[in-house]
Amino acid sequence: MEGITMAITASMVKELREMTGAGMMDCKKALAATDGDMDKAVDFLREKGLAGAEKKAGRIAAEGIVVTALSEDEKKAVVVEVNAETDFVAKNEKFRTYAADVAAQALKTTAADMDAFMAEKWEKDPSLTVKEALSTQISIIGENMNIRRFEQVEVADGFVSSYIHAGGKIGVLVVVESNVVNDAVKEMAKNVAMQAAALKPQFTCRDEVSAEYIEKEKEILTAAAKNEKPDANDKIISGMVMGRINKEMKEICLLDQVYVKAEDGKQSVEQYVKAVAKENGADIKVKKFVRYETGEGLAKKEENFAEEVAKQMGM
Repeated sequence: MEGITMAITASMVKELREMTGAGMMDCKKALAATDGDMDKAVDFLREKGLAGAEKKAGRIAAEGIVVTALSEDEKKAVVVEVNAETDFVAKNEKFRTYAADVAAQALKTTAADMDAFMAEKWEKDPSLTVKEALSTQISIIGENMNIRRFEQVEVADGFVSSYIHAGGKIGVLVVVESNVVNDAVKEMAKNVAMQAAALKPQFTCRDEVSAEYIEKEKEILTAAAKNEKPDANDKIISGMVMGRINKEMKEICLLDQVYVKAEDGKQSVEQYVKAVAKENGADIKVKKFVRYETGEGLAKKEENFAEEVAKQMGM
């Protein structure tokens, strides 16, 4: 009947909130604007959300979560970082589910870079691109969000181990080549991944460290050694420098690090891997690791809450 507006009930608002995750007042407005049509109300929120997402895009998203995904045979894996503005949202179940969906898609993608990935069709809703689906999530959750980066790894003979630390603050993948894959070998890989999470190595082994890096370190350490011991000859200085470089390698190279669970306090990660290989009659090589830490390299924007509210109100 013309002129009669459908009454919006609390149960309708609740249902729309559960479907979309949008705020209560937004759901009420959407239902009122669409005369209680649930499907149209969802579209209304999505349309509003895409517009709203652009307004939120200026705020820095430095919190968030690191998520990993593995193929069923564990020979391929991906690590993804998805950012939000606050730790509160980063712990939100809807945000975490979305991040897991991003990781699932990133595991299968053939995109060469982030731009190509963002332009892909979103698997959960092919009517949207990954970028458009992100904008929808921004409007639903109410904070700026960002799919910051991802990296895939793959191994032909062996497996990939994954470790998530502190609920998603740090994520590590370890690529292991091995002709034996059993519980003991998998436990070793998990321990190596935990080591990488805790001690933040920059390289897997010394072979990855460039000659340029070593030369630069030698220059710096030589100057420091000469300042310490101005009367020392070149041989002594050279010995001091090589000793310090060797010490640094043991800190920045994963396999050179002292294994955190070493009973003697001296066993290196490489020695630990070799010991496990010997016990299991296996040929094992840790080929690579990838370590992501949430928000590393991003600045957190400190902003007065009252000022932010005033901005949103146009005051």
